[in-house]
Amino acid sequence: MRTLDWIVLVVSLVFVIGYGLWRSRRTSTTDDFLLANREMPWYAMALSIMATQASAITFISTTGQAYADGMRFLQMYLGLPLAMILISATAVPIFHRARVYTAYEYLEQRFDAKTRTLVSIVFLIQRGLGAGVALYAPAIVLTVIFGWPDYITTAIMGVLVVVYTTLGGIRAVTWTDFQQMLIMMAGLLAALASAIWMLPADVTFLDAVRTAGVAGRLNALVTTFDVRDQYNLFSGLIGGLFLALAYFGCDQSQVQRYLTGRSITHSRLSLLFNAVAKLPMQFLILFTGAMVFVFYIYVQPPLIFHPGEMAKVEQRADAPQLQQRYDRAWQARRNAAGRDEAAFTAAQAEIDTVRKSTGATNDTNFIFLTFVTTYLPAGVVGLIMAAIFAAAMSTISAEVNSLATVTVIDVYKRHFRGNATDHHYLWASRLFTAMWGTYAVFAAGFGRSLGSLVEAVNMVGSFFYGSLLGAFILAFYAPRVGAHAAFLAILAGEAAVVTVHLTWKVAFLWYNVIGAVAVVAAGLLLSVVLPRNPTASQAT
Repeated sequence: MRTLDWIVLVVSLVFVIGYGLWRSRRTSTTDDFLLANREMPWYAMALSIMATQASAITFISTTGQAYADGMRFLQMYLGLPLAMILISATAVPIFHRARVYTAYEYLEQRFDAKTRTLVSIVFLIQRGLGAGVALYAPAIVLTVIFGWPDYITTAIMGVLVVVYTTLGGIRAVTWTDFQQMLIMMAGLLAALASAIWMLPADVTFLDAVRTAGVAGRLNALVTTFDVRDQYNLFSGLIGGLFLALAYFGCDQSQVQRYLTGRSITHSRLSLLFNAVAKLPMQFLILFTGAMVFVFYIYVQPPLIFHPGEMAKVEQRADAPQLQQRYDRAWQARRNAAGRDEAAFTAAQAEIDTVRKSTGATNDTNFIFLTFVTTYLPAGVVGLIMAAIFAAAMSTISAEVNSLATVTVIDVYKRHFRGNATDHHYLWASRLFTAMWGTYAVFAAGFGRSLGSLVEAVNMVGSFFYGSLLGAFILAFYAPRVGAHAAFLAILAGEAAVVTVHLTWKVAFLWYNVIGAVAVVAAGLLLSVVLPRNPTASQAT
């Protein structure tokens, strides 16, 4: 990075963190620390929700996903708009009227303490794992740029996030997210514009689109039904719907955003904004990856994008032969681009074969960063790096904050210290925030072996989200299901997902459907033989 890039990056980070701390400077109560006194406007919540989703993984891995596999990943979000409408109509008013800090408090009101505790633990496990993966993403940035060990980067990012999240709470997180989202959008548009602008003068934008289509990188809609295929119309509409319902309706990292709203209307508007904006944003990110692919048709990319893996390949005895085959295939692809579709496809197949023969093709997460740091002009690199760091910080701060909230409200206060002062719970919230931030730093090391991080983080969530969603469906819509039946049904749902994963090859988006359906079915069946808890309240 050049001097101007460093100036853009440092100024952006200092401004964002400083602004968030300034907006939260009067945080002095538990309600303010965890829920911002329930007075946030809809636009701040809307961008905070979007920023929490748009992690560094989105910028680093989704663009690489499009480069390697095309835009099929977009289908994962097809069910999101409908999910936002359903959550706005159901979960938002129920949670607001219940005056809860966490979504899982409501489960005790509806069922009992053990059901609330079980779901809270499930959340802590899956979100804790996700926090580590999300924190590992920015480590890749400095690994590519400087060759630093990734644990140094994760430690730096973890400290930054813990400082402003611990000091300012949810108010600092939300207003920081607001600014970070603006930086992310600027960085995204700059990357897309740069990829198109740097194409050869004789290659028009329409030529680039056509070439990407020939290469199979614009396959945004796949209509073939196959439960083993991760991304198609059916997995997106059905599995994606269930995933979005669980993520926005049951995951405290998202629920906590709209619980801070000054009214039900403001909370609904924040979700409906995301229903409209999320798909276009994801399309732009994936399309950027497709344009980077086209750029590398005319400018030769490295055989392997991961610098460390490329160094290993270069030590092989057959490295010169592999590089020569790769060079010939790339030149053949370049010559055929826009002229001979069959020759282009054959050359692309040869490139894929050579890359696979190295045994070191797990480089999806390095593709976009290699492009940015190698070819983009000064200032633009710094802006995109700022966007990646902003995305990482927004996601990690949201996850650490929500993990601390569930730990304090659903575990510590409920089971260990139920009658302490508000001042005590405020400092407990800060302590657990620091604890979860430290945990995320250590858990980030698992990201090294997970391949595409954007797939990894969604797969981790899909193992648990179906059971969480099923629990809330029973709570909202099955008044005859009692606490004992609900508790056992959640365990049955999780067992069903694990069984399917071990015995049947199914795309991970369907885990959300399987888990939810299994919980609901088991809950309804068990309610026939297990009595309903007479003290449980009716769903509102």
